[in-house]
Amino acid sequence: MFARDIGIDLGTANVLIFMRGKGIVVREPSVVAVDLETNQVLAVGEEARRMVGRTPGNIAVIRPLKAGVIADYTITEVMLKHLVRRVLGRRPLFRPQIAVCVPSGVTAVEQRAVIEACMQAGAKKVWVISESMAAAVGAGLNIVDPGGNMVVDIGGGTTDVAVISMGGEVVSDSVRVGGDDLDEAIVRYVRREHNLLIGEQTAEEIKRKIGCVYNPDENETMEVRGRDSVTGLPRAVRLSAAQVCEALQEPVQAIINAIRAVLEKTPPELAGDIINRGIVLTGGGALLRGITDLVRLETQVEAILADDPLTCVARGTSRLLEEIHRLPAETVSFRVS
Repeated sequence: MFARDIGIDLGTANVLIFMRGKGIVVREPSVVAVDLETNQVLAVGEEARRMVGRTPGNIAVIRPLKAGVIADYTITEVMLKHLVRRVLGRRPLFRPQIAVCVPSGVTAVEQRAVIEACMQAGAKKVWVISESMAAAVGAGLNIVDPGGNMVVDIGGGTTDVAVISMGGEVVSDSVRVGGDDLDEAIVRYVRREHNLLIGEQTAEEIKRKIGCVYNPDENETMEVRGRDSVTGLPRAVRLSAAQVCEALQEPVQAIINAIRAVLEKTPPELAGDIINRGIVLTGGGALLRGITDLVRLETQVEAILADDPLTCVARGTSRLLEEIHRLPAETVSFRVS
């Protein structure tokens, strides 16, 4: 791996770029603001995210990735070009090799769209790696030895669950449920129970501050402001952690069901390894309070939160790129020159 080669975690919620020797060099929301009249890109990343729900009619704030895959190819290409140029400069002397992560359940067409977007952003060669594999490496698991490691990567748009042994995914599943679905569940709950309309940023703030999925603190509350759906006037209500826990039940149960489904298909010998080593949780959703306790309760297997779960996929992608030519064919799902 050359110094200018990069690993990209192309997530539904955030894009992280990792460069050897420098660590995480870009960590930006996957958001682009566009002037609809001129088709000019006004902002990318955090600057665009701050515009969500606050723009006039001629400006659209677009999230080009949905459920872990590219929904708007043109905007994704623009976003990648902008972020890669920020790392390498506008006219790099050498085109970098890029390793990029995709959910394990993507189709060949969706995978090709990711590759083309990276090539258009200036890559010499693109390597595609499954998010579960990258998350496992980023969490410090030994994926090459014959022994079962189970990793659950809860991202913004998807949750990837995999049992890994000898450099390959033995059993895996990807459900299109993630942090965005948790936010949407909070929005629906507040509208249904309090007749209050709130935006996705407010929902995310609620999730971060008092979000909990197991044994919530009854005394923990937060004031939530929005628009009354009946009168149309601004109004505030007080939301408790127990109410947020209730709101999150449906999407969290979908994640638990995916974990259980993978465990049920796991070969007995590897299941024994998982009991000894535990289930490792990565991704932004792993930071949700009570998620490790809930996984432990539902599976009867120890659940472990990875160090710095938000950056596991990006760090793992970069490490896999360094070893790309020595890895088993199963580890790298696709490659293109």
